[in-house]
Amino acid sequence: MKKMLSLIASTLIYFSCTAQNNESYIQLETIKLPQGFEISVWADDVPDARSLAMNADGSVIFVGNRQGKNVYALKDTNGDGKADKKYTLASGLRMPNGVAFKNGDLYVAEVSRILRFKNIESNLENPSYEVVYDQYPDKAHHGWKFIAFGPDGMLYVPVGAPCNICKSDGEIFASITRIDVNATNIQPEIFAHGVRNTVGFSWHPQTKELWFTDNGRDMMGDDIPDCELNHAPQKGLHFGYPFWHAGDVKDPEFGDKGKDKSAYVAPAKKLGPHVAPLGMRFYTADQFPNEYRNNIFIAKHGSWNRSKKIGYQVTRVILDDNQTPGKEEVFAEGWLDHDSQEVWGRPVDVMQLPDGSLLVSDDMANCIYKISYKGS
Repeated sequence: MKKMLSLIASTLIYFSCTAQNNESYIQLETIKLPQGFEISVWADDVPDARSLAMNADGSVIFVGNRQGKNVYALKDTNGDGKADKKYTLASGLRMPNGVAFKNGDLYVAEVSRILRFKNIESNLENPSYEVVYDQYPDKAHHGWKFIAFGPDGMLYVPVGAPCNICKSDGEIFASITRIDVNATNIQPEIFAHGVRNTVGFSWHPQTKELWFTDNGRDMMGDDIPDCELNHAPQKGLHFGYPFWHAGDVKDPEFGDKGKDKSAYVAPAKKLGPHVAPLGMRFYTADQFPNEYRNNIFIAKHGSWNRSKKIGYQVTRVILDDNQTPGKEEVFAEGWLDHDSQEVWGRPVDVMQLPDGSLLVSDDMANCIYKISYKGS
């Protein structure tokens, strides 16, 4: 156990300290994209850039972080296609990873609290917040949150398992909840059970059904279990944790304490072992070729619990007309050198801009990229 904790600590220190001089550190020339696409740095010097959100017209981009304590807003004020103005909206917060925007207000998720910055677009220079809800568990392990508003107007808030593998007493752990942010007495409702740690989800643009990534458990070897892309068309489904992983891997400690695997929802798509899929969004714009329409773009943060690193890329999952995932293709890679195993960046979140280009945040290189299609 001490050896494992030491490895985790040294890994976190490495990932948080390697990129000090961003301009010389970012190596865009190593990034490989499909023909016709190009990548640029949309925003530099954004420490620990994690989850992304934007205002209604896309003129303000909000950025949360996990290792840091700040929330940022970014603007392209001169119209050159890059952010040139950064606002620090709050500091001293506890893992303010999640950000979401609705009706002029910015919502930020800490470990145990949901904050609201009212009328944020008019208050970037002088922001203030109120606490919407502060009764989520305060456990730091998988306590950072991705948040987003669903088609039902509710704010969806995951609560990760407070461990690598355990059966928690509290039903709220390893779940996705939702809350009415305008209620006078907020009571989180559990929408999905058995979700170890999701840090990205979105709704299908046509069916409005929820899809989410989930990070598989560690310490079962290099190739077991797969991380997951899941589909939750309705409330109340259970996705297996801690009893079953990736649909068919029985947990050696807790598997016998649950039901048969048929009682749980198997992944819609297996994404590979320990690749750490985080942000995911459906592509709905016209800038990319038509074959990309309604694809799911996924940011794979990259493995740490594996003897040979994998992940560190952005992929796309192609759905058919019945919402059945087909093949998964690598869309952007090059942050990991497979031969040397050296890493210089870790994708975290993806977000479509109004012009149809794609933003990708990177909490290791402390920046946000912009991927655009220029034609073949």
